[in-house]
Formats: sequence, C-alpha cells, structure tokens
Amino acid sequence: MRKFLTLIMGCLAQFAFVNAQTNDFYYETAVYKEEIKSAKMFREGFVLSNPVLGLNEDQRLVMKFDDLVTDVKDYYYTIIHCDADWKESFIPQPDYLEGFPENPVDDYAKSFNTTFDYINYQIVLPNEHVQFKVSGNYVLVVFEDNDKEKVVLTQRFYIYEEVVDIAGTVRRATTDAFKGESQEIDFTINHPNLAILNPQEEVKVVIMQNDRWDNAIKNLKPLYIRDGQLVYDYNRENVFKAGNEFRYFDIRSNRLNGENVFSTDFFRPYFHKTLKTDEIRANKRFFPYKEMNGKYSVESQDQEVRDYDTECDYVFVHFSLPMESPLVGGTVNVFGALTQWNANKGNEMTYNFDNSTYELTLLLKQGYYNFMYVYVPQGARVADHTNIEGSFWETENDYQIFVYYRDLAGRYDRLVGYRQLNSVVNRF
Repeated sequence: MRKFLTLIMGCLAQFAFVNAQTNDFYYETAVYKEEIKSAKMFREGFVLSNPVLGLNEDQRLVMKFDDLVTDVKDYYYTIIHCDADWKESFIPQPDYLEGFPENPVDDYAKSFNTTFDYINYQIVLPNEHVQFKVSGNYVLVVFEDNDKEKVVLTQRFYIYEEVVDIAGTVRRATTDAFKGESQEIDFTINHPNLAILNPQEEVKVVIMQNDRWDNAIKNLKPLYIRDGQLVYDYNRENVFKAGNEFRYFDIRSNRLNGENVFSTDFFRPYFHKTLKTDEIRANKRFFPYKEMNGKYSVESQDQEVRDYDTECDYVFVHFSLPMESPLVGGTVNVFGALTQWNANKGNEMTYNFDNSTYELTLLLKQGYYNFMYVYVPQGARVADHTNIEGSFWETENDYQIFVYYRDLAGRYDRLVGYRQLNSVVNRF
C-alpha cells in the first residue's frame, strides 16, 4: 500500500526550514512521514479551535493523528519551549515542564470497517505525566522508537498568561481606499499590571491571519506609548491582503455527493471523490458566504459511523483548476489547514497540457474541508493567496494577536496576552 500511495500522491515529507547560510533553525507545524495523516491539535471539545491554552486553565489540548501503517508503532513525545520566533529557548526543560521529559503515546485505536486500515493516535495536554510551568510558544515533537532522530511530526501550540488586555478592530485599510483589497488591524495593549520599562525592546507582537505563519507580521513596535498602554494604530505596517472566502467541499459520506463534489466512485479497493471543476476568482465580483476560515472537521454523515476517529474512511480527492497556460516562475498549491498551512511538494498541483488544467490528488479523511489555491513564486517563503483567488476587504478572516514580554533579566519570551479578532465581528 505504501508504494501505491507514493505513486498516486507523489507526496514528500515536510521539513522544517533551515537557513543554509545562518543555520537558523526554527520549529514549525509539519509532518515528516507520508503515512501520517490528519494531524490536528485543538482545544478539547472544539475541533475548530486554535491550540491556545491559558496557563493553569481548567482545559486541555488534544492532538490527533493517523498512521496508515497498521502495525502499532512505539511513538514517544517531548515538549520544547520556544521564543517568539519559534527557536528553542535557552532554558532547561525542568524550568518550563513539571513531570517527565519524554512520554509514550499510549492512547491509540485501530480503524474499523474502513477501506484504508490505519491507527489513530491521541495525546492530551496537560496530563498526569506533564504539566506547564510557564507561558510561551511550545512545540510538541513526536518521534519513533524513543529515538529523537526519528521525528514523525512537530506541532506548535501556545500557553498564555492573562497579564495584558488587547483591544482591537479590523477595518478596510486606510491606504487602500481605492482598490479595497486589504484589511488593517488596529489594536491597543493595556498593561496596568505589568511594568514595561522599555517597550521597544521588551515587547514583541505577532499578528497572524487565519493561523498562517508564512505571512505573519512580526516584531511590530508600538506607534504610541502611553501610561499603561501601547498603541499599534498604523496605516501600513499592520495591513494584510484580505483574500477571498475559502472554497469548501463536503466528503462526509461515500454514499452520495456532498457540496462541491462532482462524483463519488469506488475503484476497488478505495473511494475516489472528484470535486467540481474550480475557476479563477481574481477577476470576479466578491460573493460573501459563511465558511470556516481555512479549517476542516473530520466527521461522517453515514449512520453506521459512530466514532469519527476510527470509523471515518480515507478517500482520494481530485482537484482541478482550469487555466489557459501554466503560471511561470512558481507553483500552484492547494492550501489551508488540510495542508497545515504549508505549501510544498505534497500539495503542489501538476499542469496537464492536454486539458489545460492544474490537477492534484490528495488522500483525505472523511469530513468537511476549507481550502484555497495559492501561487508560490520560486524561492518565496510567502504563498500568494490573491493571484488566483482575488482579494476583497469585505472577506471574513480571523486574526490572532500574540503579545510576548521579556525584560532585561528575562531568560525566555513570556506570552502575556492573546486575542483573536474577526474581520466581520470586530469590524470598525
């Protein structure tokens, strides 16, 4: 089966970025084995939530992933504290974790009544073996055979303190009044209980759009410094291209065609879902509709499926995007939480010259999915989500604001504030 998947998917492992010149390594959310699918972390009870947890909050994070190799693996995990740029912090592990540094992944179950056999693994944090002592950026590292050189996946998550209050709005960009393609995020950090002596050096702010890291705005400095307040009311520095509403498709049932599914076929021994042919939206008018801002949910509409983790099947999903000629100087990729917000060889589309169409096949678990098509210029680190999709300031987006603090004597970046804004709910 592994050889079959390799031929169909052409899927390469995702690797964390290493700058060849500076050897400047940072951790990212990535999967390093093609057999690992549906890796997802969220707040317990809400699969569409971000992996963000308050320090000492009475809540947990859940990490789930499937292994298409059906032999039970000897998986372990460890947790690493990182700075605001996702580089490992220079503090010993006992200073930020209470418990054991490495633990086995012992919560697993085999799939039942599915065409693809797999094993579902789960990790819940914190647990009786490990608890968090400080705030900050964290990375969950899963490795095989208790060998840290055999990394299977890495997953970012956040532990924050409620030390500062973040008040903000999203508006049509001030400098983009004519085209109306961008959104401006204005916010104020209120810190009456945190003495900040040198805001320019002690405070770091990161703004993310829909959980994406590639186009995040980092190290934004306050425009105004007031008593107990830091004001970030810029016109250019805090602006994102709004993009368009995410595309979506429904593969919750293998008995019928869900939304935006053209056909469901069974080519023994697997199911295939062919999506409706897509079209370029860059030159079309904006049409608003509700979606999940790039996320996905594993679930089924088939009555016999009771446990989504072990009874939802995997299907081959076929994407197609007609284009008169291929885009030169870069690649076209399927992009979103289904690709962990990474654009790489595993989700790169191939141009079919016979029918002038970009095509891609992904192996996905039954569920409801959001995605977009992005253009990635050769050598670029940022995926362009406007070239194919268009960009309209009215688009609904979620923006995550993270506030980090480290005084002159501090040894690590504390995450002292977190806020999510919505461009419709928090519109100015």
